[in-house]
Amino acid sequence: MKKRIVILGAGESGIGTALLAKQQGYDVFVTDGGAIKESYKNELALHKIAFEELQHTEAAILNADEIMKSPGIPEKNELIKKIRAKGIPVISEIEFAYRYKGDSKIIAITGSNGKTTTTALIYHICKTANIDCALVGNIGFSFAKQVAEDPKPLYVAEISSFQLDDIKTFRPDVAVLTNITEDHLDRYEYKMQKYIDSKFKIVENQQEGDVFIYNMDDEETIKNINNYPIKSTLYPITMSKQLPQGAYLTNAQMHLKWKNEEMQMSIEDFALKGKHNQYNSMAASLAATAVDIRKEKIREALQTFESLEHRMEPVVSIKGVEFINDSKATNVNSTWFALESMDKPTILILGGVDKGNNYSLIKELVKEKVKAIVCMGIDNRKIHEAFGDIVSLIVNTSSAEEAVKSAFHFANKGDVVLLSPACASFDLFKNYEDRGNQFKQAVKSL
Repeated sequence: MKKRIVILGAGESGIGTALLAKQQGYDVFVTDGGAIKESYKNELALHKIAFEELQHTEAAILNADEIMKSPGIPEKNELIKKIRAKGIPVISEIEFAYRYKGDSKIIAITGSNGKTTTTALIYHICKTANIDCALVGNIGFSFAKQVAEDPKPLYVAEISSFQLDDIKTFRPDVAVLTNITEDHLDRYEYKMQKYIDSKFKIVENQQEGDVFIYNMDDEETIKNINNYPIKSTLYPITMSKQLPQGAYLTNAQMHLKWKNEEMQMSIEDFALKGKHNQYNSMAASLAATAVDIRKEKIREALQTFESLEHRMEPVVSIKGVEFINDSKATNVNSTWFALESMDKPTILILGGVDKGNNYSLIKELVKEKVKAIVCMGIDNRKIHEAFGDIVSLIVNTSSAEEAVKSAFHFANKGDVVLLSPACASFDLFKNYEDRGNQFKQAVKSL
């Protein structure tokens, strides 16, 4: 009897899992409550994989031996409750891909902020060192699809807490935890501890000889690290002291200590600017060292890395006003990092779907740096409540175009207009990329 796997959600991870499962001889069924993209439907048809869209046929789902659920589906979903009640094992895409990765190595990166930049930077270092590898997970391709169609000796995987929630055996050779701050609490019953547990699952299956890179300066990480039985070798990063092993920063120099080697590099030479990027650069350098990449290649890669789209991306300057697209800032901490690196008077565009945001975290920075706030969302009450007493100019807008026009109107020569929303984008946009692209379009049509 073929094992039956049912895939809930036909996005990138769902389609990837379906292709790998079919290749591995499973009986595969894909189901999506919404419409499936044309290109994905063509792929499923080409591989003769059964699917349905705009519905979930329970009889065809509850007879599964195993279920792979898309990271977007919450536990409180009625169908998930029925699946759990029947005791059908639920796994995530990274768990399924892991089973078939063979001898390949995995560097896995998670964290509330900085994970995409750190992942992209590690991949850039690997490419600079001519290593045959793939960028997978939350960024790049589906991990499962990569394993099915073009397996590589090394995978650099960005992994969200939702993907970690449903792992059983997934074990990265190198795990990186950038930091833990309040995010997605709506998915964890608003319990911070549940979210923290989820992040630490990245080291759950690691053994001696595996490597765990973490930020010693991150309060939540340090408060919780001893609550888990971690077997891997710990390599911390810090800006507060010198370390015998790991990476640290003193006098604007990064020191990287690995076994009995040491590398030094001036932060002036980092292509990425800002304190948060110094942490990302330290974490990425350590991860690269852990897979035996030479110091010269790491140095070269840190100097040549170009920042990511929608992450502190300079758009253009108009009449001396600089526009920056940080649409990827979907939580308050990301916006904190963005504001922290501003050295000019700032008009801040905020708002969207609030995930239980605590705006007091950025109050001091807003007071110090922000001269006007432009709200871009359906419901902006919380923003007005949080900043009404410290910012005299707060306006509501309901499109990227309107937000950009208002912000430009408030700006003088030498100011910055920063889109760093601190919220998810689903009220007015398809996703943060769509939000960033519409912002850039609106800026260019000024």
